[in-house]
Amino acid sequence: MAKQQKRTDVQPQPLIGEALLRKVKDLEHLNKEEKARECGYYTLTKNGVERVNMMKFLNALIDAEGIELDGKQLGNGRGGRSASYRISVQSNGNLLIGAAYTKQMDLEPGDEFEISLGRKHIHLRQVEPGEELEAS
Repeated sequence: MAKQQKRTDVQPQPLIGEALLRKVKDLEHLNKEEKARECGYYTLTKNGVERVNMMKFLNALIDAEGIELDGKQLGNGRGGRSASYRISVQSNGNLLIGAAYTKQMDLEPGDEFEISLGRKHIHLRQVEPGEELEAS
């Protein structure tokens, strides 16, 4: 276990975002606990003992990098396939847009779309409630 130091100085505000990323890069010669400490991710106990908070430091790094780990919680909490952004024509000639896409777009049963066909693309435009579909 790392040696705990007794400190009496005032605890700084932890760095976040770009400032955190720059500081970590500048401290590449230090180990991760020393980096966390230098970036302000520690607390002082009432006895003046310093404790490094690695979880807060690592979570701040993840946030600063823009990495989304939680994602959107899908409706009923069950897993499912993630969107691959590719589909294939089924043997019956249908194209199926899966639930991963409709959940990502917050679509509800009954939502309507206008379909425009191009040479090799399909464009969907959501029709607002009460709006009439254009006749082609």
